[in-house]
Amino acid sequence: MIEEGAGQVDGTIRAVLRDVLGLTQDRVNAFDESTPLFGLLPELDSMAVAGVLTELEDRLGITIEDDEVDGEMLETFGKLAHFLRKKALL
Repeated sequence: MIEEGAGQVDGTIRAVLRDVLGLTQDRVNAFDESTPLFGLLPELDSMAVAGVLTELEDRLGITIEDDEVDGEMLETFGKLAHFLRKKALL
């Protein structure tokens, strides 16, 4: 059951990255745990981070506190997914 929930969280992350950043579905489908995000994904700049996080909060029904947001959490798709799975699957 947790694995299914994790898959749903990952799918939501992919959908938000596609919708907010204007990425193609094929591109987000190719993301794996080690895919670099912030700093290496040009579309995810400091201005886009707020939009992505707000949309993730809305779609996952969670609250991300300001002190939880850092470069490490946004470093790779896997780190972002891990953080959000913990928040959404409590």
